[in-house]
Amino acid sequence: MDWLTHILVPVAAVTGGMAAGGLMIAVLGAPLLLTLPPQRYVALHQLLVTRFDPFMPVCLLTALATNLALALLVSPGAAQALYAVAVVLLAGTVFVSLRRNVPINKWLKTLDPESLPPDFDRLIHRRVRWRNWNLVRASFTLVAVGVNGVAIGVLV
Repeated sequence: MDWLTHILVPVAAVTGGMAAGGLMIAVLGAPLLLTLPPQRYVALHQLLVTRFDPFMPVCLLTALATNLALALLVSPGAAQALYAVAVVLLAGTVFVSLRRNVPINKWLKTLDPESLPPDFDRLIHRRVRWRNWNLVRASFTLVAVGVNGVAIGVLV
């Protein structure tokens, strides 16, 4: 391995692991969120999103970029294919985030927890949709981290 690969491998593994960990917090907390009354749900979701938003995109995009660089830089073979698979999985996470979870986050951010729309209770399906799509993107990211680990094993 060259010096650049020695830098990119741990960066890809750590940032991918941090992104997966952040998504798993949401997966593990979702059952609680689904049981909260609407006002508490909106307030807690708004609080969590403001904490995760700066952190998660940086980790996820760094993991995606470093895996892409590794897929292009390592010698052709199993490691290169594994990094390419990780790129596809992480791109899937980004796609699901931008197309499914972020629009719901943005909508919830506009709401006043103390003055919710009268039909908010009917919109419980948005909570379930957010949870389901979060499970999809967390799964993509966890598998990408696993693939990353296998690629490291192939390289050493």
